[in-house]
Amino acid sequence: MPPPAASPPCSAATGSCPGRDRVRGPWQVAGVIDHLVLAGPDLDGLVAWFVAVSGVDPAPGGAHVGLGTRNALVGLGGSTYLELIGPDPDQPEPDAPRPFGVDELEEPRLVTWCLRPTIPLGEAVEVTRRHGWDPGSIAAMSRRRPDGELLRWRLTLRPMIPEVAAVPFFIDWLDSEHPTASLPMVVALTSLTVSHPDPDRLASLLAALGAAGVSVTGGSPSLVAALMTPNGLVELH
Repeated sequence: MPPPAASPPCSAATGSCPGRDRVRGPWQVAGVIDHLVLAGPDLDGLVAWFVAVSGVDPAPGGAHVGLGTRNALVGLGGSTYLELIGPDPDQPEPDAPRPFGVDELEEPRLVTWCLRPTIPLGEAVEVTRRHGWDPGSIAAMSRRRPDGELLRWRLTLRPMIPEVAAVPFFIDWLDSEHPTASLPMVVALTSLTVSHPDPDRLASLLAALGAAGVSVTGGSPSLVAALMTPNGLVELH
């Protein structure tokens, strides 16, 4: 881990970057990438790690009541953001394992990504099944922002395993304000590379869902996101 920067970190909540140059576009990847999920065994530790590598202090998100997790957020340009997620010590132990294999992690990991399809969510599920993957069921979820605003959305839920999910899950924000509406751009997503043993099939699925700006390569399932930050280029794995 690099040493903390001499200047205070930029704030993902306000966009303030004292003593630093703001990241400026156009950097963001075009398309319908809703968010990337960076998970860790301890959210406070994960946030501190991200501050050190990027020079940006993530904005507080909120608790996922009943799931045992909470998050913090960083805008990545356009309507794309980075979700940092970890256990919520203020909640009791959940009845089921926490999302994204959080309970099994020992260090920060880019565990999956979320796509906002250009077709209805139910149709996206059927398209994915025709491509040979089961995206799981559609579930309604919510969380309350620090300002008290309730966000509601629907997303696809599949078995929550610690392995990297190269095939994205899907989301529909319904009538809620998108999280990026209140996230200034202090970090920019410059590229997202998804590796999968069957890259042609995955590329076909992403095209059918209207995804753009994602590089698909062959290999073991993995994700690599390149971010332009106040500290320079940072890769998340």
